[in-house]
Amino acid sequence: MAGQFDNLNALFINTTLKKSPQESHTDLLIEISRQLMHKNGVKTDLIRSIDKDIASGVYPDMREHGWDSDQWPEIYKKVQQADILVLAGPIWLGDNSSEMKKVIERLYANSGELNSKGQYAYYGKVGGCLITGNEDGVKHCAMNVLYSLGHIGYTIPPQADAGWIGEAGPGPSYGDETEDGQSRAGIDNDFTNRNTTFMTYNLMHLAQMIKDAGGIPAEGNQRTEWDNGNKFGFENPEYR
Repeated sequence: MAGQFDNLNALFINTTLKKSPQESHTDLLIEISRQLMHKNGVKTDLIRSIDKDIASGVYPDMREHGWDSDQWPEIYKKVQQADILVLAGPIWLGDNSSEMKKVIERLYANSGELNSKGQYAYYGKVGGCLITGNEDGVKHCAMNVLYSLGHIGYTIPPQADAGWIGEAGPGPSYGDETEDGQSRAGIDNDFTNRNTTFMTYNLMHLAQMIKDAGGIPAEGNQRTEWDNGNKFGFENPEYR
């Protein structure tokens, strides 16, 4: 039903190594997911991380740790406003891009912050990923991204990843014109289109379920309440 998710916000971060205005293959796959969200009322935003002055490090604001500038704090405000986060990027040498690694490290930097319930900052948000490339590694890259998001507090729905790779070895990347000039690589790939659609809807469904429930229940997971686990019924033999 169109508009059924119109109280949700989604943020896509493209971790391509190409600065704007260079064309990003990953942007093309992101747009499929974004347009599906728009049709269902979700408000979306897109950031290309390499266009931003994001410092390397694992602190919320690296200007406090020797860097002259750092735009991550303003990006983090968008992260906090988003119910859905989709990290997207290319495969290089069978792994995620250096930009993807940097973004994940900066997300981790804020993961110790707490929400109003005393839970970690990303509780109540859902995460997914999109991977593009013309070499093997979609599942490996997705595994790394989704584990990282889950570890820092995001909720991961079923089938929360999608991607496209061409034939092994050199060849066209997603959206490139094919040799015959009659089509664009990957655009009509049913497997990619299906998985991107499933991922997008599962992100919206789970984000809406969590939002309607008022977030993740605050029981047994509040950092502010942890005192050797005594309040949660945890028993350590050393404390008996």
